[in-house]
Amino acid sequence: MRRLVFATQRLDPDDPVLAATVPMVRALAERLDEVVVLCDSAVPGCLPANCRVHEFGSTTQIQRGARFAAALVRELRPRPLGVVAHMIPLYALVAAPIVRPLRIPLALWYTHWKAHGVLRAAERVCTAVVSVDRRSFPLQSAKVRALGHGIDVAEFPCAGDAPAGGPLRALVLGRYSPAKGIETILRGAALAGEVRVEAHGSSGDGEYEGHRRSLERLAAELGLDAELGGPVPRCDVPALFARSHVLVNNMRSGSPDKVVYEAAAACVPVLAANDVFDELLPDELRFVQDDPESLAERLRGLDRRRRPELREAVAQRHSVEHWADGLLAAVEAR
Repeated sequence: MRRLVFATQRLDPDDPVLAATVPMVRALAERLDEVVVLCDSAVPGCLPANCRVHEFGSTTQIQRGARFAAALVRELRPRPLGVVAHMIPLYALVAAPIVRPLRIPLALWYTHWKAHGVLRAAERVCTAVVSVDRRSFPLQSAKVRALGHGIDVAEFPCAGDAPAGGPLRALVLGRYSPAKGIETILRGAALAGEVRVEAHGSSGDGEYEGHRRSLERLAAELGLDAELGGPVPRCDVPALFARSHVLVNNMRSGSPDKVVYEAAAACVPVLAANDVFDELLPDELRFVQDDPESLAERLRGLDRRRRPELREAVAQRHSVEHWADGLLAAVEAR
């Protein structure tokens, strides 16, 4: 029986940040007899019948860890192909003393610019590390395998043409974190002229609310036509793509935002600065990181037509099917 244990934060197809985990698990389930998901919380009924979910949510980290460990121990018989820690290095650290003595493979999926002590420890105890690109894992490691970003291409149909005439409609999606470089986007749009910016994202449970307010003040000072809205349900994202001429992304290097690949899957032109996108985006769709003038130049010269070749590139190298095949290969490698 081919089965896998998959540890993640939350299963919720409408979560503005974590919804993409659901199609990832579904893709794994299509290739296995059983997937066991250990998570903090889950929306019932969002996974296929050959998936089982253990929720270990609690008010304290210690209790969550104990519940996670207990659930993991119960799921090691029959023996799984491996255990996958999805984006949370601490899951790998808790799992390692349980699964490594049994010679069960332990893989960490991680794609972020930030390195820290827990991540360094997790890299040491895992048998494999998987990420979008070797540059999207912030540590040097021979264990890293590049899998692409795992996009459910079918979820993002190629958008029809955005409204003709009027200002260029630029979309920004993601948390209002300083790491997203939204200030540069606002300044670049103001320099370009005739650009309307529509942004949607969370403030990280209030962590970035001050930054969001400062961006609103900046937009007003620049006289920019801008809407800085809150997070939107996953099901609303295709409509945002359909009414936008371009997605703009200035995330710092080393963390390729999933939304770039989602917009590309929807045939929407994307302007991005992160060097990880060099294999996806042609030169005319890339600008210099944190450089408003470079972005303004790209905005002024943008061809507003849809880009079906971007969708094809995502389908070939970043689809959720490609991701699932690569993850299982990494887990089963000896």
